[in-house]
Amino acid sequence: MALPAWLTSRKRSATARSVLAGEAAAEAARKQEQELAAAGREGAEGAWEAEFPVAGDVRAAAFFDLDNTVMQGAALFHFGRGLYKRKFFRKRELTRFAWQQAYFRLAGAENADHMQDARESALSIVKGHRVSELMAIGEEIYDEYMAGRIWPGTRALAQAHLDAGQKVWLVTAAPVETATIIARRLGLTGALGTVAESVGGVYTGRLVGEPLHGPAKAEAVRALAAAEGLDLDRCAAYSDSANDIPMLSLVGYPYAINPDSRLRAHAREMGWRLRDYRRGRKAAKVGIPAAAGVGALAGGAVAAAAVQRRRR
Repeated sequence: MALPAWLTSRKRSATARSVLAGEAAAEAARKQEQELAAAGREGAEGAWEAEFPVAGDVRAAAFFDLDNTVMQGAALFHFGRGLYKRKFFRKRELTRFAWQQAYFRLAGAENADHMQDARESALSIVKGHRVSELMAIGEEIYDEYMAGRIWPGTRALAQAHLDAGQKVWLVTAAPVETATIIARRLGLTGALGTVAESVGGVYTGRLVGEPLHGPAKAEAVRALAAAEGLDLDRCAAYSDSANDIPMLSLVGYPYAINPDSRLRAHAREMGWRLRDYRRGRKAAKVGIPAAAGVGALAGGAVAAAAVQRRRR
C-alpha cells in the first residue's frame, strides 16, 4: 500500500507497526473528509459556552476517543451484536461475546490478550466480505444499537468545536468503516480508525500495521495534524482511558472524559480537565475551566468483541 509524500519517515518512539497503523488511519481519514463534509450535520444535544474553543482558530481541532468517551460501551461490541442478529456467527460465540462485555465492566480496563482475541475474531468475520456490504450493515447497526448510546455531554463538547469553525475527528481502535459511519451521523469531520486491508473492495483478513490503539493513536493524530497544518498546542483531545495518554499528551487541551482510575489519577497529577457523565454530574474542574452540557445515562463500559465468522 503506497503512502503519500506527506507521510515521511523519521525517528519515533512508537514501533514501526504503530507508525504504519497511525499513518494509514490518517490517510484513510483524509480521503473520507470531502464526503463527510458534504453530509448534513445533525444538531447536538446541549451546548456549552466558554472562552475555549476559540472561534475562528482554523489551526485548532479536536480529537475524540470513541468507546466510553463519545458512546457508552464499545463500538466493536455493538457491531458484533448486529452481526449476530444477521447470523454471522453462532450462539456459542454470542455467549463468549457476552462474557467479554461482563469482564470489561468488572475490570474497568483494557487487556492486551483480550484485545488481540477481539481483533483476530473480528478479522475472521470480515475476511472475504465486500467493504460495501459491511458499510451498509454498519449503517443499520448504528441505528439499532449505537444511536441511543451517545453521551449528550460529550456530543455537546464536539459540537462546540464545530460551532467554533474547527474540525473534529474520532480516533478509535474500531474499524475505520464503523468509525466513519458514527462520525458522519454525528456531523463530525471524519474518523481515524483501524485500517483493515482490502483488495478489489474485499477484505483480506489482515490489518495495515496494527490496531489504532495506544501509541498508534498518537501517531495518527500527529500525522493528520501535519497534513492539515494544525498546531497541536492549540488542539484538544478527549478520552476515557489511560491507554490514550500518548494522544492526550500531544495536545494543549487534554480532557479526561468518564476516566478510568489510572487516567483520573494521571489527569489530576497533570492538571488536566475532567468530565464525568456517568453519574449525571460534572466532575471536578481541573485547569482551564470549560462548561459542558449535562451528561446522561448511567453505566457505560469498555468492551471487546470475541466473535467468530460463521461456518458456511
